Amino acid sequence: MRIIVPFNLKSGTDVAEYEEWAKTKDVPTASALPSVNSFTVHKATGLFGSDDKAPYEYFEIIDITNMDDFVADVSNEEFQAAAAPFQDYADGPAFILTEDL
Repeated sequence: MRIIVPFNLKSGTDVAEYEEWAKTKDVPTASALPSVNSFTVHKATGLFGSDDKAPYEYFEIIDITNMDDFVADVSNEEFQAAAAPFQDYADGPAFILTEDL
């Protein structure tokens, strides 16, 4: 199963600070969860064939083994504390559940 999380940064957020946190804290912490096969964060650079701005600045892609194990992993107090800054940075993230066709 894959979870796709599009989001923008909250107004006034220091982009460099967020990106440093994502690289050094968020990615390693989430990637270490037993239920996570892969965790990556992507920065939008534009829209193909257009000069328009992308509707979202960032995307997290989380590949998990199964939902029950993932929920248990992210419910852990230690993980909750490590992931808490995400709520300070992200403006209205949507956690979209997907499955392969």
